[in-house]
Amino acid sequence: MMSHPAPLTLIEAPHALAGHPLDPLRPDEIAAARSILAEAGLMGENVRVPMLLPNEATKAELVGWNPGSPIDRRVEATLLDVTTGIATEVVVSVTRGEVLSAERVPNDRPPYGQPQYLFEEYERAEAIAKASPEWQTAMRRRGLGDSIDLAFCSPLAPGYTGRADEVGRRVIRSLTFLRHDETDSPWAHPVDGLIVHIDLTQNRVIRVEDAGDVPVPAGHGNYYPEVQGAARTSLKPIEIIQPEGPSFTVSGSLVEWENWTMRVGFNAREGLVLHDVSFDGRSVLSRASVPEMVVPYGDTAPGRFWISYFDAGEYLLGKNANHLELGCDCLGVIRYLDGYVADDHGHPVRIPNAICMHEEDYGILWKHTDLSGRSDVRRSRRFVISYFSTIGNYDYGFYWHFYLDGSIEVVAKATGVVFAAAGEPGVPQPHATEMAPGVFAPVHQHLFSARLDVAIDGEDNRLVEVDAQRVPMGPDNPFGNAFTWSETTLRTETEAQREADATVARVWEVQSASRTNHVGRPTAYRLVPEPTALLMADPASSVAARAAFATKHLWATAHEEGQLWPAGRYPNAHQGGSGLPEYAAGDRAIDGEDFVLWHTFGLTHFPRPEDWPVMPVDYAGFWFKPHGFLDQNPAMDVPVASQAHAAPAAEKGGCGGGDACRCGH
Repeated sequence: MMSHPAPLTLIEAPHALAGHPLDPLRPDEIAAARSILAEAGLMGENVRVPMLLPNEATKAELVGWNPGSPIDRRVEATLLDVTTGIATEVVVSVTRGEVLSAERVPNDRPPYGQPQYLFEEYERAEAIAKASPEWQTAMRRRGLGDSIDLAFCSPLAPGYTGRADEVGRRVIRSLTFLRHDETDSPWAHPVDGLIVHIDLTQNRVIRVEDAGDVPVPAGHGNYYPEVQGAARTSLKPIEIIQPEGPSFTVSGSLVEWENWTMRVGFNAREGLVLHDVSFDGRSVLSRASVPEMVVPYGDTAPGRFWISYFDAGEYLLGKNANHLELGCDCLGVIRYLDGYVADDHGHPVRIPNAICMHEEDYGILWKHTDLSGRSDVRRSRRFVISYFSTIGNYDYGFYWHFYLDGSIEVVAKATGVVFAAAGEPGVPQPHATEMAPGVFAPVHQHLFSARLDVAIDGEDNRLVEVDAQRVPMGPDNPFGNAFTWSETTLRTETEAQREADATVARVWEVQSASRTNHVGRPTAYRLVPEPTALLMADPASSVAARAAFATKHLWATAHEEGQLWPAGRYPNAHQGGSGLPEYAAGDRAIDGEDFVLWHTFGLTHFPRPEDWPVMPVDYAGFWFKPHGFLDQNPAMDVPVASQAHAAPAAEKGGCGGGDACRCGH
């Protein structure tokens, strides 16, 4: 759900050249793209830019590129005429200064689909709602006439209902919340059942629903210190210091840490994007990101049954990225990277400190005490790349953790303020939890889609499903204790549409089709899922068609340039069937081929009073771990921790390598 976005910083575009084809867009390139569009007559007075992204170099282009060679830097933009609703997709070569293609978006016919929302449309939608005589009448009927000025009309993506007065039109819905003053949190005071449906092209109200007379909850939902009271004094400071500086280096978009190398990118839709991820000089991932998520609500009330936000595809996660701050969002010796996006008019905007990079201690890496009493122990450390995005009431952090043993962990963190409805205090509701007197939070899910363009020792890979398997008691298992595993090769896109199964410890192994390790097995990484409920909505529902990616834990599709979006390019008001169902419709072969993994992970949220007034972080994620990719533990050369304390030499024990230290004994 969107509220008014924080203002971003409009910058002047410096003149600089990108050094690598996978570098993120620079502000001068965004400015140049806009100039090219204007010179081509495509940026009229009424034209806005809902989305502007890098048009990335293809794999064929990357193979043929050498450092110092020319780079054709391209930008793709969606243009919207706000007076007609006509949208156009344009690709521009910044290098050559020309428009390469321009194609109208067929958003006026099935399966429809609208471009992403403009920041200016949020304020316009609120103004249209509050100017509506029907809305004002509904407010006065409820005895809220004195609250009109301080009311907050939240603009929300409409889902897809199939209503004749909405299909093919640029619609936004508005729900009303009250504020006691300018600093009051509106989410605690929902005006339940008051819904304004707005046509953003015609700038008019389609209709107003005014259902019910539930009292507006009066209790505050403010989490500010001046309201909640003084901070506790019992917590002692924790200081993270690295006297010699961090262990990672940054050169442009190239980041190196221990055995890991990668290129770090950022765009307005996906936010953080990683390219060319390698371990020990060997390829693991060509490209990795979390390009989509859906937040479907499980309440049947008129103001909520249609809610199913696609926070990347409808609102743009990257464009809503936070300005991160040292000691608050990130702790330790930090390196930040700025993000650059286009504003509604196509001008470059700088998001300072959009990406945070740092190292963290992560407990024990490996340890053993042998029969003589000698104890060898090494501490784990991980390299963290992260960003945060605020989409209305919710805040999402996306964290990529890289470990010394070659493992990758992806974590999504959900926090912020839960979306609230109103109800009779003390009266249970079947689809919502009472958080505070009269404040109910509907059940909902946060389902993320990770896109992993795998490249295990090259692009020729194989996908194998591995399950733990019981062995029936009998000649092969006389004592009943035996178990083994099964391996099933998933050879086509249809076969690769799979569900996780924790009862058999199911994992999916991506193997090299051409390289083996020192015991003759294919080098491989395993995708290790964490328990995640799939989409709970009925398969016949609108959201199931629109968020089909969330009906499976795993998809694999043959790599094809431009196939980046799990729910399609324009999920807003889309009928459904786009994205992964469309990509996989041809049932292409993937065995021994270049393919992409898509993994659904997330949270099913039954809100609790402890989530109010602001929600403690909830976590969801998965692992991508080497399994035969390496010939032994790659962390054998990690040194003893610098904080290890010496013990008398006569005592047994030590941190390792014969050092007489005790490490916690």
